[in-house]
Amino acid sequence: MAGLRLIVGLGNPGAEYDRTRHNAGFWFVDALAEQANARWGLDSKLHGEIAKADVAGHTLWLLKPSTFMNASGRSVAAALRYWKIDPSECLVAHDELDLAPGVARLKFDGGHGGQNGLRDIHAQLGHGKYHRLRVGIGHPGDKTKVTPWVLGRPGRDDEAAIRAALDDTLRVLPLALAGDFPEAMKRLHTPASR
Repeated sequence: MAGLRLIVGLGNPGAEYDRTRHNAGFWFVDALAEQANARWGLDSKLHGEIAKADVAGHTLWLLKPSTFMNASGRSVAAALRYWKIDPSECLVAHDELDLAPGVARLKFDGGHGGQNGLRDIHAQLGHGKYHRLRVGIGHPGDKTKVTPWVLGRPGRDDEAAIRAALDDTLRVLPLALAGDFPEAMKRLHTPASR
C-alpha cells in the first residue's frame, strides 16, 4: 500500500472552537506540525491552512480546512486535486464519539459514521477510500446532548487522555508514512505493543 502524502485535521475555525472536542483533528495536525517544525500558512484556493512537513524522511502536506466541519470536503477535494494526490494517500484525523478519550484508531475506507466532516468528504469524493485517524472523545450518553458535547471543551483528565492518544499516534506515524499500515495499526491498537 502506498504511504501518506497528505494529512488532514478536521475541526472548526475560530478561537472559540480551539480546544473543543470537535477539533481533535486539528489538535493532531498541530502536534505533528510542531514536532516537524512546520509553519502554517493560509491558502485561499485550498480553503484552508497548509504546512509542508518532513517526517521520518517523508515529505508531506498538512491541511486544516478553514471551512466549518460540515463543509470540510471542499478543502480536502481541492487539496487532493491541486497536489495530484490519490485519496488512498490521504489520512483524515477526526473526533470520534464511539471511542473513549485516550483511544485512537487507524482505519481505511468505510462509511462516515455520522461524522459531518467525513460525510462531506464522502460527498465530494464520491467514496470513502481514504485513511482515517479516529480520535476518541467519548459520548455524553444521550444523543440529545451530542452537539453541546462535541462543541464543548473536555475536562482536564479527558484532554490529557486525548493528547496521550495523539502522542501514541505520532509514534506509529512513520510506519504509516512508509505504507506499513498493518504494523502501524497493530502498534496503535494493541496497548501491550506501545
